[in-house]
Amino acid sequence: MLERPDAVLAAIPLLAVSGLALRSVIVVTGLGTGLLAAPLAPVGYLAALALVVRELFSGPVAERADG
Repeated sequence: MLERPDAVLAAIPLLAVSGLALRSVIVVTGLGTGLLAAPLAPVGYLAALALVVRELFSGPVAERADG
């Protein structure tokens, strides 16, 4: 059974590579070439960092620290 901590740990690397994957799809298909100028690679890393920070400040760990 998939628990919340397992899902969060699985989501972190998926989010981290999502920016690179999106940029690769844009390059391969040639669609949306204007998006190539956008910094898509760091977006995935920032999303992963945001998930970690959100879990630290509002997840079960923070709730246990309050109580």
